[in-house]
Amino acid sequence: MKLLYVLLLILPLSFIFAQSKDVIDKTAELIRQGNVHELAGTFSSSVELAVLGEENVYSNKQSEAILTNFFKHNQPIAVKVIHRVTSNANYRFAVLMLTTNNGVYRTSFSLKNVNGRFELNELRIETEKTK
Repeated sequence: MKLLYVLLLILPLSFIFAQSKDVIDKTAELIRQGNVHELAGTFSSSVELAVLGEENVYSNKQSEAILTNFFKHNQPIAVKVIHRVTSNANYRFAVLMLTTNNGVYRTSFSLKNVNGRFELNELRIETEKTK
């Protein structure tokens, strides 16, 4: 009987933890979907953005427009996380390989914890250099 109570206690908790995705995985999924509107919801007030050699610090609205244009011409097919940094509780960093209909791009982003919420403050999309 005690075993049944323990299982009833542990089982719901395992579903909760299984459903909570890491912020890196959530961001990578939004990029894979090309969902700029939802991705923009994670932007800080200004974003250091580099897209195919054009680099600057933009407002979150300008960043959304630039990324919308990028994804309009480069529809995502797949994303693979190839590196992640999660050792600091207030900072996350990841490098992805973004495959689109026009090629493969090395994509990296950093997120900073601001008042308990991770905000995307840097995003880079660069042409993948082939060997």
